[in-house]
Amino acid sequence: MTAKDYTVSQKDFAIWECGNCSLRFTQDVPDADTIGPYYKSEDYISHTNTRKGLVNNLYHIVRKQTLSGKRRLLSSATRLKRGKMLDVGAGTGAFVAHMAENGWEVTGLEPDETARTIASSQNRTLLLPMSDFYSLAPDSYDAITLWHVLEHVHDLHTYVGQLARLLKREGRIFIAVPNYTSYDAAVYKSAWAAYDVPRHLYHFSPGAMEALLAKHELQLQVIRPMWFDSFYISLLSEKYRNGRGNLVKAFFTGFISNLRAFVDKSKCSSLIYVIGK
Repeated sequence: MTAKDYTVSQKDFAIWECGNCSLRFTQDVPDADTIGPYYKSEDYISHTNTRKGLVNNLYHIVRKQTLSGKRRLLSSATRLKRGKMLDVGAGTGAFVAHMAENGWEVTGLEPDETARTIASSQNRTLLLPMSDFYSLAPDSYDAITLWHVLEHVHDLHTYVGQLARLLKREGRIFIAVPNYTSYDAAVYKSAWAAYDVPRHLYHFSPGAMEALLAKHELQLQVIRPMWFDSFYISLLSEKYRNGRGNLVKAFFTGFISNLRAFVDKSKCSSLIYVIGK
């Protein structure tokens, strides 16, 4: 299919799918050295923490509710109330700050300098640049989190291999990514906001994720749905599809998507994959 960059460039990008593993990938993307300008938008919330507009305000309200839920998931999966955690792609540092406040020893990595500055000023959190990723000590972390990060990674296999090396033997990796097999993805097709080309280089299905993990001797332990994402993504998708948005249609689509995912959680709009060695 062809999807449009609605956030920055308004350019079209082709998306292809692997016939063997079902991984989808954006074609002709800028390389790691030139993709930076595609993130330079006031509306790109993970880097700006903006509250501009209804969708971004709803995002902030929901985030307050989901931080503690993520912490409980980490504690349950690792069986630790406190431990050593690495947050990759930490954005403006909200989750890093939350985990540190609850007794975890946390390292946060973030490639965007503006986001790191906001993390320091608003969340009083020092984040390290992504250039430190490959110099971290192996077998160091009880939990490694990537909240909507892996879809942005250029060198996918090298990256996942490093995650495996950094994880302790009994540790867990938590990867949250959009799921293109969801109902809302089928409704919005190329206007589905979670394609987010060209920033999203890869587009995952549960099968594609399992195939990727197997190549690095990692095992999927459990899948957890992210119920709020269907509404957030549908709100953006409605705006992309008609230029104005439609609150009622968006919430109806998100509700039906979650209803179907309640029967089969692997169909949720976004999924958290809990992974072990």
